[in-house]
Amino acid sequence: MKLAVLVSGTGTILDAMVAAGLPVALVVADRPCLAIERALGHGLTAEVVERSTFGAAFDREGYTQQITEFLQSHQVDLIAMAGFGTILAAPIYEGFAGRILNTHPSLLPAFPGWHAVEAALAHGVKVSGCTVHVATLAVDSGPILAQEAVPVEADDTAATLHERIKDVERRLYPATIARVLNQGVCV
Repeated sequence: MKLAVLVSGTGTILDAMVAAGLPVALVVADRPCLAIERALGHGLTAEVVERSTFGAAFDREGYTQQITEFLQSHQVDLIAMAGFGTILAAPIYEGFAGRILNTHPSLLPAFPGWHAVEAALAHGVKVSGCTVHVATLAVDSGPILAQEAVPVEADDTAATLHERIKDVERRLYPATIARVLNQGVCV
């Protein structure tokens, strides 16, 4: 199966995927970012399919169609979102139904959305964690494939807790992707 990784940030999850021996065929970013440089450093095919804007005028449907067609043109079988900062619209979930994975820094269904770590701390939870799930049109609500708990320390900040969650994520996500690749299906 051909694996594509969608990125927007530093690329540490991508590094973990490469270190785990995952067969990354393509890396796609929605903006210029360090992850693209890391991908090129690993000798991977990497492209920026740049968003036109991050404001109210953003055409989410049109951008999603562009990303979907790009991935289809590369005959991708499985997509792994790795810190991808753009919420995509229906076309990608129709074109790659059940074949898009995501990792999230909470124990879903608790604390979905972009500020999960901050929300967990604000609610005073004693345990947070990482979830790997099948991505669906409804944000952070697809079938859960793997989870691992991370204790919340009394002196945790969003940054310290998030870094401990990322440590788990960099191990759990590649292992889950490998399992999906070996089975040939997500759910």
